[in-house]
Amino acid sequence: MPPARKLGTDHAKTGSLPSEPVYLAVGLLRKPHGLRGDLLLEIYTDFPERLKPGTQIFAGDKHQPLKITRRRPHNDGLILGFEGITTPEEAGRYRATVVYVPTADRPTLPEGQYYHHEIVGVTVIDETGITLGTLTEIIITGANDVYVVTPAQGKDILLPALKEVILGVDLSAKTMRVHLLPGLLDEKDDTTE
Repeated sequence: MPPARKLGTDHAKTGSLPSEPVYLAVGLLRKPHGLRGDLLLEIYTDFPERLKPGTQIFAGDKHQPLKITRRRPHNDGLILGFEGITTPEEAGRYRATVVYVPTADRPTLPEGQYYHHEIVGVTVIDETGITLGTLTEIIITGANDVYVVTPAQGKDILLPALKEVILGVDLSAKTMRVHLLPGLLDEKDDTTE
């Protein structure tokens, strides 16, 4: 199973349904760049190609609309220009501001892939039907994501987001079926052998 997509994971703004955010964070405007009012964007989204001239994004907690007029890559981020922002001083007002897109505008993912906000909160069940806990966090690593499952009692369980471990997700039932590889759980009292 491919890792869940991270679009909006860290900074999702929740809408009327607790599990469905209205806005998803796509990046952080770091600082002005150059003399034309451009800003350096730290990318949060898996789909930065969508942030192109003509696209409207929303800045800050008040979701102020900003229309992108120009874009160019810069190291691991983007340099973006916006309609109505033409000086470094005007751009400076947006320093350290998170920018969002509406949830409705997110790209559809291929079968078997999910956005983080869709799976955080699901009940995790092993292949025998035993409830392990709730998926409470997703740790993004270089190799594969790690799902943190918090049981009702005991220590968190760390599950690698691998197809051998994650057997299936049922969003309508809010469940995830998993196969526990040897060593994933602390061994319990083995006196019953």
